[in-house]
Amino acid sequence: MTKAADRVGAGAFGSLGRQPRSERGRAKAQAEGAIPEYELLRLDLSKVDPCPMNPRRNYGTEEQSEALGQSLAKKQTTACVVVTREAYLRLWPAHERITSGDSEYVLLNGERRYRAARQVGLEALDCVVRDDLATSRADFMDYLMIENEDREDFDLIERARGLEQLLAACDGNAAEVARRRGRDRSWVGNQIALLTLPFAIQQRLATGEMAERYGRRLARAFKDDRSLTADDLLALEERLKSEERAKRDAVREAARMLSADNIATSAAE
Repeated sequence: MTKAADRVGAGAFGSLGRQPRSERGRAKAQAEGAIPEYELLRLDLSKVDPCPMNPRRNYGTEEQSEALGQSLAKKQTTACVVVTREAYLRLWPAHERITSGDSEYVLLNGERRYRAARQVGLEALDCVVRDDLATSRADFMDYLMIENEDREDFDLIERARGLEQLLAACDGNAAEVARRRGRDRSWVGNQIALLTLPFAIQQRLATGEMAERYGRRLARAFKDDRSLTADDLLALEERLKSEERAKRDAVREAARMLSADNIATSAAE
């Protein structure tokens, strides 16, 4: 599955999106070669639900959403990707109660555009229907991760949450998750372990106030001692920082002394 294929429909759409064909008409058109496996459609947003499995929570500020919505009102340059509600519920039947009974589609990519469009009162967006990406829970979640990882504001905790959901979709097979993400199993475990940390620590990781390397160290410490509070872990972070500063200072001092010795030796010679 290539990213180019995943983004079929990219381009300046304007109002070129078609209204959905009937299932019978769509199947006939595909069999006759009149349309590709998926085509650009103009979908009423009242018939589209956000994806309950999307690990992303940060969609920017209200001002940023307003600006995006106004931009979409002028021209939509990239189609949203959706799957039919039926295809989604085949994967997660229990979600029938948390998806709208009136909806016909579930978003797979484009929730930020969807939210921005709703905010400024747009009624429809250009979409492509990709039920071929909903053949298994693992493939669905893998696609969600690929799309979100391209976003600059996809934070550490959102990524960890997505990996945890992908792990569940892969029936707990961490090796399969690592293969799909191009990483090793220890990386997968270290990322998901961040979700065990107290909420206050997770917030610091999500906002970038705490470096990921400290988060991993704190997660290991918390695993060994669950009685540690958020304050205890913050104190540990400070100790780790102090140790790093001391090591850097020692290295700089050693380099300074070596340089001084070289200068003295050269002068003597």
